[in-house]
Amino acid sequence: MWTIWRINVLPLVVLFSWLCPSVSASVSYDDRAIIINGQRRILISGSIHYPRSTPEMWPDLIQKAKAGGLDVIQTYVFWNGHEPSPGNIENEYGPVEWEIGAPGKAYTKWAAAMAVGLNTGVPWIMCKQEDTPDPLANTCNGYYCEGFTPNRNYKPKMFTEDWTGWYTEFGAPVPYRPVEDLAYSVARFIQNNGSFINYYMYHGGTNFGRTAGGPFLATSYDYDAPIDEYGLLREPKWGHLRDLHKAIKQCEPALVSSYPTVTWFGKNLEAHVFRSKTGACAAFLSNYDPQSPARVNFQNLPYDLPPWSVSILPDCKTVVYNTAKVTAPRIHMKMTPVIGAFSWQSFKEQTVSAFDRDTLAMNGMWEQIAVTRDNTDYMWYLTDVNINPAEGFLKTGQFPVLTVMSAGHVLHVFINGQLSGTVYGDLEDPKLTFSSSVKLGAGINKISLLSVAVGLPNVGTHFETWNAGVLGPVTLKGLNEGARDLTKQKWSYKVGLKGEALSLHKVSGSSSVEWVQGSLMARKQPLTWYKTTFNAPPGNEPLALDMNTMGKGMMWINGENVGRHWPAYTARGSCGTCNYAGTFNEKKCLSNCGQASQRWYHVPRSWLYPTGNLLVVFEEMGGDPSGISLVKRTS
Repeated sequence: MWTIWRINVLPLVVLFSWLCPSVSASVSYDDRAIIINGQRRILISGSIHYPRSTPEMWPDLIQKAKAGGLDVIQTYVFWNGHEPSPGNIENEYGPVEWEIGAPGKAYTKWAAAMAVGLNTGVPWIMCKQEDTPDPLANTCNGYYCEGFTPNRNYKPKMFTEDWTGWYTEFGAPVPYRPVEDLAYSVARFIQNNGSFINYYMYHGGTNFGRTAGGPFLATSYDYDAPIDEYGLLREPKWGHLRDLHKAIKQCEPALVSSYPTVTWFGKNLEAHVFRSKTGACAAFLSNYDPQSPARVNFQNLPYDLPPWSVSILPDCKTVVYNTAKVTAPRIHMKMTPVIGAFSWQSFKEQTVSAFDRDTLAMNGMWEQIAVTRDNTDYMWYLTDVNINPAEGFLKTGQFPVLTVMSAGHVLHVFINGQLSGTVYGDLEDPKLTFSSSVKLGAGINKISLLSVAVGLPNVGTHFETWNAGVLGPVTLKGLNEGARDLTKQKWSYKVGLKGEALSLHKVSGSSSVEWVQGSLMARKQPLTWYKTTFNAPPGNEPLALDMNTMGKGMMWINGENVGRHWPAYTARGSCGTCNYAGTFNEKKCLSNCGQASQRWYHVPRSWLYPTGNLLVVFEEMGGDPSGISLVKRTS
């Protein structure tokens, strides 16, 4: 299993060197650029995370990145995938002393010394740390970094994460970033002495299995990247950026030779001119106004500048590119069903009761992740309630109210084996409260709480201390005695599901239970396992599962975990319209409002056999599997 932890100390390594295995290079830097074999270079990079795509996809992704004008591919070491035993969690989203004070400053110095001490022969950078110790270079992350200045005047200006979009969270709209604004961000950075730009992400891919964090991050990590989740070109984003990279490379001799001369034509109107000693000249003409176009006179020639745009002139005369003028084709992708009538079988996951076999008992409430060790999303909290036959509600029918407070993320409440309700939080506030009348009878009543985690937190102050699961209080109100506090009474706990323990998602495990089909098959029932088999469709188009008729759960293909599905959690809010011009943020341009945050789930073709593929779905809430289909992604 891969978890998304970043290490914020990175070596400057040009990863396209694999194309020439025998090549060795010296890498250094000065105030203007990274220097490779004695030559200053303007470098274009893109993030591609290898666990978020399959090895079979990697060659094509690299080829498309190279064709798009990239010099470098940036990736993370997903260390828990290589060393699964617990390790240290690094802070990634801000200077560490902001979060933990003086020890954070000491840690950055230690990390810098450790990195340099490895004697790799290449320089190192430290992302988003203003007081990065020498000789490491500090860098900038964000949507715009033209105003960033390195902490020493001999270090180059580097943009290590230009966010091409934003992640998708369950229950929220899908963000996207117009390519006009993304190109504008890059051009402004380059014209302001920038020499290294990395797109985060260039290909986002998929959070397969249980690797999505957040919590509440979707399985898709598409990120509105130039290469989409399935490995296909997102147009016009890929093509417009390719043309930008070509224009920047045409300017490279002048860009790396000097700092620019800046001329102001008026408010929000500038020219940045770079000249080399050998006569090379490149100009960037900018209009920062988000509404009004402008005409400027540059070197006795008129130039029209759209709002919020930069024009690039590699010879200081001819405009070869404007960030707001998109000439790359606009291609709309579609999902076409290839298998739409699976023959399903079902198996009911039984609710667990207190003191069942394999349960652990204690007084009080246990924190979920501390018990499960993140080996499963699921943990049962179990207790019994004894109702006196003399209770008044047994005569009036005014059933008592059960209130359960949880640290998150999802809670299914079962009373005597019947689902009484489901509640869940969201990314902004994962905590939740269930409060509803529950049907109890005289004698012993079984309360079974299935707490579900939806990923580990991956950002925030001391997020390793954040909790999940039912921590209480748990109360029952409306009894003759008034309110009864159930929190401190004896509770039993069970980690995981029976179906997980039996490996129902694998061929070997799926034969260990009796499945039912036809009219006896469970439909729209909570805690239900479904399985079917199918043959691989012809062709080589990327495939996905359309899960729009399901609620929440998990999917497997031939034992491989496709990820969490949750189409029942529709995107809240209003999407509105989107204008590329003006400062971008992740709330500005949105899609899918009122629809499932994620409907389609990537199925890599390399996971399929020609015939007899096993598809297993676990459904928590009660979806309809007859609506599941296998689709292909095409233009």
